[in-house]
Amino acid sequence: MGTAINQTSMSRLLSVNSVDDFCIFAPPSLYNISDSETFEVAWCTQQRNNARLIPDGTLTGVSFLKTDAYVQVYGYGDFTKLNIPFGDWGGELDPHGAYGDGNPVGGNVTSDITGNDQNFAEWMLYIDYNQFCLRVCTSANSTYSAAAMCWHELDEMGCEFVMPGNYNFNGTFESCEADVAYPPGWYPTATVDGTTLFSTFAQYYTGVGADGVGYTVGTTVTPAAPYMTPSSSNCATTATVSNGVDLALLGITSTPSGSVATASVAKATGTGTAAGSSASTSSVPNNAFHSASDMYPIVAFLSVLSGVAAVFFFH
Repeated sequence: MGTAINQTSMSRLLSVNSVDDFCIFAPPSLYNISDSETFEVAWCTQQRNNARLIPDGTLTGVSFLKTDAYVQVYGYGDFTKLNIPFGDWGGELDPHGAYGDGNPVGGNVTSDITGNDQNFAEWMLYIDYNQFCLRVCTSANSTYSAAAMCWHELDEMGCEFVMPGNYNFNGTFESCEADVAYPPGWYPTATVDGTTLFSTFAQYYTGVGADGVGYTVGTTVTPAAPYMTPSSSNCATTATVSNGVDLALLGITSTPSGSVATASVAKATGTGTAAGSSASTSSVPNNAFHSASDMYPIVAFLSVLSGVAAVFFFH
């Protein structure tokens, strides 16, 4: 906490601690999420991690959930202030990526929810121009691994499917305890000798391999909803999420025009769909906002689609 305001930072460290102390990834300058997922940067509600500061007024509603298996923060706002073009339906970010280096590459996430600030290996973030949801998987057991609870291959299903919860909170800032959801895409089918059996949903893909042969991966019938929405309790609200820093007063500008925010001061103390559309879907043409001198090159990569057909997990 208390690091200098740096609206040109390329930090890729998120922290997810509370309703008013968290970070999300967004582009360093005006890019579609689909074009910038490998080099997103950290934007935080407070001065921390040498990250960019989320301007006050960006967030219009936030819900923070604490469970025995994960923490989840999700919200609404005007994320054009974080360089996401209006109408961009966004995409999904996670620590794996096409080549195992993460989207963004080198992105890390910490939380102090267990009592000590720790790095957690499994997380997933869906974000578009007006909504986000972020889950950090903090615990595991013999039935549900952290990787399963943060399963990252359902990018077209969206926040309400992958991270179920109460999404009718826009205009409210709340912190709640909640029951644990089943891992994304898991559906209990039977109980045998006290053990729950599950089927799993794999997102449907078709494509053509390098050998020119077509392939199909996943389940042709898409579920209408997750198996259940976990209950929440002990909710407490706060008036707003604010860092109290007037960036304009400090001579710091940030606009969705394609130019990078600039700062005239080093530090201030302050005064007091999602996501759910494919990352390849956007209302903004690729590269429409970038000049040849842009310092953030487009990172091209070949997405390797992988998955499994519906299978059963027996525990």
